[in-house]
Amino acid sequence: MPRGKSRRGVRGREAPLTPHLIVGDFDSLGRVPEGNNIIRHPVEKDDTDTMLAIKTGLERGYRDFLLYGCLGGRLDHAYANLQALVFLARRGASGWLLGESLAVTAIRNGRLDFGADHEGVISVFCPDGEARGVTLTGLHYPLQDAVLTSAFPLGVSNRFTGEAASVSVEDGTLLVMWDTKEGQLPEQLAKRR
Repeated sequence: MPRGKSRRGVRGREAPLTPHLIVGDFDSLGRVPEGNNIIRHPVEKDDTDTMLAIKTGLERGYRDFLLYGCLGGRLDHAYANLQALVFLARRGASGWLLGESLAVTAIRNGRLDFGADHEGVISVFCPDGEARGVTLTGLHYPLQDAVLTSAFPLGVSNRFTGEAASVSVEDGTLLVMWDTKEGQLPEQLAKRR
């Protein structure tokens, strides 16, 4: 899409799009966009288009990735996008899958804070092996210095309580997914925007 143009965004509103770079194989699009900002890859490759875009961004020095349109549709691609969040966390970068009413991120040996205005469901999963020193505060089901494993969903279906909340892990990786209002982000990301 040419710079300065817009297209229908979430819920039919106009959303300005000014892509600096477009990366992919474009097989789902049915055509290859034109322009100097296109990096085209072959259809048969090891990486998904999302992973190609992430790797390109990392190579160019980007550390924060907001990924829209990556949660719906095919389950296999949604799962691959969850793996992409873990890939970023292991490299000291952050990725955020943002949908209409759901957000997901991965944290590794770190902490994620939420303001008191968050409401709804929050779930915390260990995507690989074990995550040690898991602490959940300000949530309906708190945890203190717990161990989560990839073989048991202990952290599913928790709830915000109307107070500030946090999820932290001392050793390992967590996938954190929560209900969102439009435009609502965790405190760390909101402060950087």
